[in-house]
Amino acid sequence: MKKRFAAVILVLIMIAALVGCGANKRQPIELTLSTEDAEAILAAAGITLPPAEEVAAANTTIQWFAWFDDFHNYSEGEVVNTGFFTFREKYGCEIEWIECTWDERFTRVATLLVGGTPPDFMNGETENFPFYATQKTFQPINDYIDLTDPLWEGVADYMNTYFSLGGNVYMICTDRYFGSVLAYNRRIFDEWGFDDPAELYYNNEWTWDEFEDMAKDFSSEDNDRFALDGWFYTKGFQHSCGTPLVTYDLETGKYVSNIDDPRLERVNDFLYDLNKNGCIYPWYNHGYAVRDNNEFGGGLKSGNLLFSCGGPYFFTGPVEEISAEYADVTANELMFVPFPRDPSGDGTQYIESDPAGYCIVQNAPNPEGVALLAMCDRFKVLDPTVMSIDRKQKIEKYLWTDEMLDMYDLCVEKANSGDIVLAFEPESFSSNLGQVLDDIEKSAMQSNATTWAQIKEANGDQLQYYLDDFNARVDEYIASLG
Repeated sequence: MKKRFAAVILVLIMIAALVGCGANKRQPIELTLSTEDAEAILAAAGITLPPAEEVAAANTTIQWFAWFDDFHNYSEGEVVNTGFFTFREKYGCEIEWIECTWDERFTRVATLLVGGTPPDFMNGETENFPFYATQKTFQPINDYIDLTDPLWEGVADYMNTYFSLGGNVYMICTDRYFGSVLAYNRRIFDEWGFDDPAELYYNNEWTWDEFEDMAKDFSSEDNDRFALDGWFYTKGFQHSCGTPLVTYDLETGKYVSNIDDPRLERVNDFLYDLNKNGCIYPWYNHGYAVRDNNEFGGGLKSGNLLFSCGGPYFFTGPVEEISAEYADVTANELMFVPFPRDPSGDGTQYIESDPAGYCIVQNAPNPEGVALLAMCDRFKVLDPTVMSIDRKQKIEKYLWTDEMLDMYDLCVEKANSGDIVLAFEPESFSSNLGQVLDDIEKSAMQSNATTWAQIKEANGDQLQYYLDDFNARVDEYIASLG
């Protein structure tokens, strides 16, 4: 996705489908591109990427440690990962999937490191940095990626700015991708007489006020109707105000709290009001289970849910499955839109910008192979030939309409612009700091949501204390590098 659909957070869609490490793995199937498309990709790669005979990692295998497999195919309804296609067909390389669950990803990779059997790479996420860099879970990429190469123009500064310590970069960012969006069923909007959110967005009229008006009209706890459900919606709305709770200060080189920023107070007041009016499905009080037995998009199809929050990878897959869960794709019912903007803000439609790419595990057996895969992935998001093939696959496999494709492209373009929010996660920091950040986020999710003043009173001092402590630890780590 972060350019390919997902590496960030395929998290939760795959947790349900894949059990944990040691479980019986699904068997991949061979999906192929047309001969014409395959030849076009390899011809373009011959201009952009190094010849196979000049690459030391050619004809090798790399080990992918993750809770999902973003490379191989397991259903006829999936698309072919064109970056992996180039990696395999041009360079004779393969990827071995070492499966884990999302919850255990960091603890288990630590066990593998201690045991001397580390995998080669993991998904590149904001959760991985900076804490796990200071813990030496991941190693710098500088020896394997030449960030002065034109291939990395457009993301090199991004890596150097946000994912480096002491001059060492710890994440290979192949692209910058947008975070969560709001999926909806157009049939339900027609039935209720609501304006289409995508049209409001294009007309610069998609604001919290518009969202709230729809939400209050639609929601009825007695009738099991809620305007909002899904994963990450608190983050999505928080980022739409223009700032996350913690940011990296480029001038001081410190991670700083934004808890006193009035924008955060406004977004919390907005969520607080939605909660108090019964507009949000109270999943926090239901043990982190979204409605309809943890079905992603549950309620959109039946008309009991207005918006389902998640990454676009949540509704990419076999058409019959998506149509059954979300909306009838063949009838053009499914659509998505970015989060609405703050009507009291600066007028900018902010969007979360996530890294797409990989982190090389410390002592990885084949770091050169990981770098080669990353080059193939970077090539696929720059070359018009491959981009057109990826677009065609979405049309043929997922039956995406031009409207969906245009919205997708617009969100990707915006995620690579200046109107972004880069949000680090609780896992990005030490456990005590991460817990405070997690508590603050959840405060806006409960049915008995609390005011921003109450949140600040309960968490503000702890947040600053643990931030100061974490910044000191980062300084010590940088000093240890010499």
